[in-house]
Amino acid sequence: MKSKYITLKQLLFTGLFLSVGTMVAQKSPHFNDGEDPKPTTQKWKIVKNMSDEFEGKKVDEKKWQISGQGWIGRAPGLFQSENIKVEDGGLKITTKLLPQPVIKQGKEYTHGGGYVGSKNGMTYGYYECEMKANKTFMSSTFWLINESKELEGCDKRTTELDIQESVGQITNDAEWMKNFDQSMNSNTHSRNIPEGCEYKKGSNKSGAQLGRKVYDDFHVYGVWWKSKDEVQFFLDGKFLAKVTPPADYDIEMYLRMVVETYNWNPVPEDGGMSGTEEERTTTYNWVRSWELVESK
Repeated sequence: MKSKYITLKQLLFTGLFLSVGTMVAQKSPHFNDGEDPKPTTQKWKIVKNMSDEFEGKKVDEKKWQISGQGWIGRAPGLFQSENIKVEDGGLKITTKLLPQPVIKQGKEYTHGGGYVGSKNGMTYGYYECEMKANKTFMSSTFWLINESKELEGCDKRTTELDIQESVGQITNDAEWMKNFDQSMNSNTHSRNIPEGCEYKKGSNKSGAQLGRKVYDDFHVYGVWWKSKDEVQFFLDGKFLAKVTPPADYDIEMYLRMVVETYNWNPVPEDGGMSGTEEERTTTYNWVRSWELVESK
């Protein structure tokens, strides 16, 4: 009969094994065999201030800002830090119906969402997360954007790199949204071009079917921001597509994990919040950012 007690030696060995396993898992991004696009002379190095395993008891506010950074959300979805927590090894953002409508900045807010943004930014690199979407009409997203207020001249423009943007319930019968709840929806945006500057405004996108709803399973969504004119999207470690942004992508961007409302996927008649807390929650098991460095 096996003992139900764990010896100190077994406990130490188990802890060491788990520690080593974690270190091994973070030696490079999540790629299937033969899918790693790095040059043979370089290796991936994790960027710690833009990566998180979410193994603590609360959000690490040295890395992440959770109050919106001046953006309160697109009405009727209000960003609330109270809807964000770290629990069971994951970052969780839970949607809800507000007890009473809230008026802010002249607009009415009826639903609560959440915003988690990196305090640090970078340019070229690989960005990935393991995420399971919520089951509501509100979004589950992972993306990058620059901070134009920090810039001057023709760089005072907006570049946005959407790695995954999805919803769990479609309330719009438009043809382009037909599979929005079961696909990886990626985009490169260029907008707010200063007058007199030659940068092009527009969007170039990519997409892939998951085979199931976005809230059924966790998936690893990734992008290699390779250069100012090339990004490569990956799903569950497999290369999907190469996209040329509409304008130069050479400005530092910041990570965003956001649950919000879209005016093109409106609130359903029943309010859209009849599911359990788990069904109303977007979960990120981890987020990792990588840069390429020369191999020694």
